[in-house]
Amino acid sequence: MAPKPTEAARQTAMTYIATCTDAAKLRQIARNAAAADDPELQRIARLRLYLVAPAEEPGTLEHAVWQSVLALEDALTDESGVTKRLSRTRQKIKRDGEQRTVHDLVMGKPSEGFRMLVERDMTDLTFEAVALRFPDRFTPDVLNAAHQKLAVVA
Repeated sequence: MAPKPTEAARQTAMTYIATCTDAAKLRQIARNAAAADDPELQRIARLRLYLVAPAEEPGTLEHAVWQSVLALEDALTDESGVTKRLSRTRQKIKRDGEQRTVHDLVMGKPSEGFRMLVERDMTDLTFEAVALRFPDRFTPDVLNAAHQKLAVVA
């Protein structure tokens, strides 16, 4: 385990993270923070990573979906200790698109991924939360299902 950074070093890192747009650097900061047993710094670096890493246009449904995918892949990797990818979800997105993928997953029963993101205080990165941020892209049935799932964890 790496030594815990000083408070000054943490503040410098947080300031850097806030404006960093380099996904590789953010991922490295998150790894270093994990090695130093600094979960708060790791979380901040990862949340910024999920914001800057997707290639899709920020502010779009597609960007929000890829933020969710990246967050869940990191959660699965943390839990297993081995790099995990959501290959079925990625294939579905490639085949059906982001909107249809969100629709289908929200309409199903709460997934293990939903639970993992909620447990990690990343409820805003669930597909349910994504659907609610883009109400014009989804039917009332989907929005209702998203509300119901999120109400259980609120």
